[in-house]
Amino acid sequence: MPHPPALPAPPSATYRIQVRPDFALRATAEIADYLAELGVSHLYTAPLLTAAPGSQHGYDVADHGAVGEALGGEQARQELVAALRACDLGLVVDIVPNHAGIAAPTANPTWWDVLKHGEQSRFAAFYDIDWSRGRVLLPVLADDPDALDELRIDGDELRYYDKRYPIADGTLGGTPREVHDRQHYELVNWTRGDAELNYRRFFAITDLAGLRVEDPEVFDATHAEILRWYAEGTVQGIRVDHPDGLRDPGGYLRRLHKAAPDAWLVVEKVLEPGEELPDWPVAGTTGYDAMSEICGAFVDPGTEAFFDTLDHHLTGRETSWQDLVHETKLMVATTMLAAELDRMARLVPDVERAPRALAELAACFPVYRSYLPHGLRNLAQARAEAGRRRPSLIPVLDRLLIRLRDPGDELAQRFQQFTGAVMAKGVEDTAFYRWTRFTARNEVGNDPGKFGVTPDEFHEAAAHQQRHWPNGMTSLSTHDTKRSEDVRARLAVLSELPGDWTEVVRRWVRTDPLADPSLAHLVWQAAVGAWPIERERLQAYALKAAKEAGVSTSWTKPDEDFEAALRQMVDRIYDDPALNAELAGFAASITSPGWSNALGQKLVQLTMPGVPDTYQGTELWDFSLVDPDNRRPVDFPARREMLCRIDDGWLPPVDDTGAVKLLVTSRCLRLRRQRPDLFRSYTPAYADGRLGPHVLAYDRGGVVAVATRLPVGLSRHGGWHDTTLSLDGHSWTEVFTNTSYGGSRLAVADLLRTYPVALLVKE
Repeated sequence: MPHPPALPAPPSATYRIQVRPDFALRATAEIADYLAELGVSHLYTAPLLTAAPGSQHGYDVADHGAVGEALGGEQARQELVAALRACDLGLVVDIVPNHAGIAAPTANPTWWDVLKHGEQSRFAAFYDIDWSRGRVLLPVLADDPDALDELRIDGDELRYYDKRYPIADGTLGGTPREVHDRQHYELVNWTRGDAELNYRRFFAITDLAGLRVEDPEVFDATHAEILRWYAEGTVQGIRVDHPDGLRDPGGYLRRLHKAAPDAWLVVEKVLEPGEELPDWPVAGTTGYDAMSEICGAFVDPGTEAFFDTLDHHLTGRETSWQDLVHETKLMVATTMLAAELDRMARLVPDVERAPRALAELAACFPVYRSYLPHGLRNLAQARAEAGRRRPSLIPVLDRLLIRLRDPGDELAQRFQQFTGAVMAKGVEDTAFYRWTRFTARNEVGNDPGKFGVTPDEFHEAAAHQQRHWPNGMTSLSTHDTKRSEDVRARLAVLSELPGDWTEVVRRWVRTDPLADPSLAHLVWQAAVGAWPIERERLQAYALKAAKEAGVSTSWTKPDEDFEAALRQMVDRIYDDPALNAELAGFAASITSPGWSNALGQKLVQLTMPGVPDTYQGTELWDFSLVDPDNRRPVDFPARREMLCRIDDGWLPPVDDTGAVKLLVTSRCLRLRRQRPDLFRSYTPAYADGRLGPHVLAYDRGGVVAVATRLPVGLSRHGGWHDTTLSLDGHSWTEVFTNTSYGGSRLAVADLLRTYPVALLVKE
């Protein structure tokens, strides 16, 4: 089992801000004092380097040499650093080593040079381009055979509407088409990208070109600015985006650690159940693995069969989760990522049926990727499953495996990059939208095939985190989650009410039928999970979900009739008074237990082993869905005012203001920052009595966290009755209510009289 390197003190907690043009660096600086009062030790930002024009997220870095002017530029960065220092806060930045934004070539100086000079460009090695295929293919033209007729020459540039491309020296003369044909690039129909592209990209996004950071020159050029910030002491932590896309993630992280030896490094690595993080010089992951365990602990595992029956009744589906994943991954491998598959197949020209065998292996790969020689067991498992599913491919699979086991073989290196993309696109972005039996578990890092997590399973996972990755990040919401933590918490209540949910959703599906019943089930869950949600937000979510699922419509082949029917279905939720009242009533019936779950999982995330991150705005209730819904503006003045009231002694009720979540968040964060000595071990605590399983509790070494789980079942039993929690006989202070307790046995009914959660500190 790997152990993280010894590092200076990690953050006690982070707060994630989606720095963007409409909430840029100066706006972020203005909330530094609020973040300090909240209790975090570090601000954690979205990427700050210059992104493609109009970017709302920053993951399409176009110029690695400067802070984006749209964010305020270098001067604003320095002002932010000064504001953070004044509040005794540090800074963790997000970096994107895998790819660069090329949507606007003029904004990316290295890409512009490659397009102008081709393989002779001094930046040709920056990008993972297959130069053997000739000109760089740019799928940007409209779906029109005469699209090239829209080209025009403007000085030393070719223009296609608002897009600009360089003209190589000595190639002017003739019509725009003739000039185009002399360039080092070829503009083609946008639909040709998936099958013919000759540069590696991020997943299936043509505007994000893969970087070759395994080349020391490329690493140095793309990291110089970030490392300058580190060297001057203005950055203390780095979050590495998508390491699975890199040719050699381990080598990259070792180089980064060597360049920034005292930085807190975390990686956006999604671990499958049972998978261990490789032996990398990092503090841990960004917390999707912890999220899975936390959220699962508030789901009733005993009702899975009810939801299987409901799903079959609604959809007629006989497919298992595992078979659906295989289906969607194989589809992605052979369609969206066909160009990448073809590039690998050309490395084995003597192997017949290589594309089919490589696609099948990727579809059967049990984790995102291997890191050879780490992961040979996963490769063997994929070979066995692929052989079981496609016996005729066994001879081809065995020939390929000889090379796929070799860490130095280009085929093996590209296959490892390929499987990660296949998993992400096939599962997160497709299967999650098709497998809709219980969407509280359809989350990044979660296994929808595993219905819930028992307290013992949670304790085992938390103890593992304490032993091996005590300084890794923990998360509940991120910019990439499919739904917010509070939506998941409310949907978890359905696991306690399978009969009630079955009754209403079957009636709604009959009342407002859709040709895609699986998608309809997803939308109904989204509606009750996020209610009250504005019509426009639910419409946008439903359409995105339908296109991601790719069953009845898609991004590349939209079905206008189906999309109109989907819009009509959502409209009826708002326009049909009876339906609207029933849905609102059902959502109201699960709101209170949803709040209990939300507070419970927040307490756990903030106090379990690891460094907790709070995603922007989620210190109050946040009922967001997938991006861009989860990137809406946050009302920080309201949060400031509410925190001041709490600090003045207000004990907020558990109600729709969400102030109680702010109470829990601020008190946990402040305690972690002020008393890190209380959070250095992990011991499960068990309640006595027949309702003991409704308690999730543990001792961190002087602080005991107590959360209610499965609140509907608890209510059915009439409350806690004689349930007790055994402590060590010291005096304790409950942090949220400032109540003192003594003795070796606490009545849980007394402890949780005010709130469904408690945090006890040993006096």
